[in-house]
Amino acid sequence: MALNLKTLTTRTLTAVVFVAVLLSCIMFNYISFAALFFTVSVLGLYEFYQLAEKLGAKPYKAIGIITGALLFSSFAIGTIYITDAMHGHMYFPVIIAIGFLIFIAGLLDPKPNTVLNIAYTLMGIIYAVIPFILLLLISCITPPVFEINLNSIAVAPYNFHYVLGIILLIWASDTGAYLVGSLIGKNKLYERISPGKTWEGSVGAALLNIACAYFIAMLFPELELKHWIVISILVSVFGTIGDLVESMLKRQAGVKDSGKIMPGHGGILDRFDSLLFVSPFIYAYLKLIL
Repeated sequence: MALNLKTLTTRTLTAVVFVAVLLSCIMFNYISFAALFFTVSVLGLYEFYQLAEKLGAKPYKAIGIITGALLFSSFAIGTIYITDAMHGHMYFPVIIAIGFLIFIAGLLDPKPNTVLNIAYTLMGIIYAVIPFILLLLISCITPPVFEINLNSIAVAPYNFHYVLGIILLIWASDTGAYLVGSLIGKNKLYERISPGKTWEGSVGAALLNIACAYFIAMLFPELELKHWIVISILVSVFGTIGDLVESMLKRQAGVKDSGKIMPGHGGILDRFDSLLFVSPFIYAYLKLIL
């Protein structure tokens, strides 16, 4: 196949901008971090609903997106400012009530398959919003360091090291899988869903990730090396599963990419498919050890 310089240039420029924006927002402060992933979660939810429509469902997009946006915003505020009385999520009961409007929308919908539409609407929030909420919780998982006034309003410190370490491991995993799979990959990992993935590539990704965990432990010593090694394994396993799940959705929807927001790279779900699956398991692990 002849090299398409225009496509290569587009992909390269998009990748440079993507990495620059991602790293800048993560490393600048909590507000830029939360604003970035609020945008990512809303756009990812919209892409999921578009895929759902191609799968034959009619999700209640407006209510779903409003619920997802409010849910993320509640945790974005509550994660950094934690009160004993409200547990930081002051509007959470209201948001839950709004979420139940999805069922009312199904009840009033005269079209068939309303249960399917409700299911896809809720599934979108679970798939495209909750993982990024967990990423917020990971960024502030360190216990509050001081308290303000008699109402016990604590401020949880923002620490981008955990999130950045996870993202670096995801990139290392993708690189290892691609290089090893291209060079010696022969045995298909899950050919029905993703013909390009091989067992050799997956093993190569895991080995490279474990090696990278050593350097990340030196960069971010808040976690011991053994914990970064466990996280690197979680990234290798569940990052691959996340990639396969998104490939399954696209294959059944009959599309190549989840969206077109990133020229040459597809959509939000295409770029964050691994992180969507990785963040719940890493959050659970960090809660166990911290």
